[in-house]
Amino acid sequence: MTIETIGDTKVRARPAAVILTPSAEARIADLMSKAPEDAIGVKLSTPRRGCSGLAYSVDYVSEANAFDERIETPGGLFFIDGASVLYLVGSTMDWKEDDFTAGFVFDNPNAKGACGCGESFTV
Repeated sequence: MTIETIGDTKVRARPAAVILTPSAEARIADLMSKAPEDAIGVKLSTPRRGCSGLAYSVDYVSEANAFDERIETPGGLFFIDGASVLYLVGSTMDWKEDDFTAGFVFDNPNAKGACGCGESFTV
């Protein structure tokens, strides 16, 4: 645990809301190597979608938002949408690939249910 002193106040650094596996970090590095010129990183958000309510969305981002959480990875910046952090705290993000599918996979302790097709989840 890192503790930083700011003036007379000690501030404890908080852990990242989402843990990225080495495979997810490698995929972010791959995405950033092919990113549009104006992209500064990759952003995870949870827009309302699907029959269960929320979905995971990973997109390029061209500007930083002060409310987003920022994680520096070896391959580039990873942002978590500020409005989505509460739904994602404690989650692990992985990249899985096999002969038929490839995609980010989330282990989210906050998810209480998911739709049958796996597109969305509830908290």
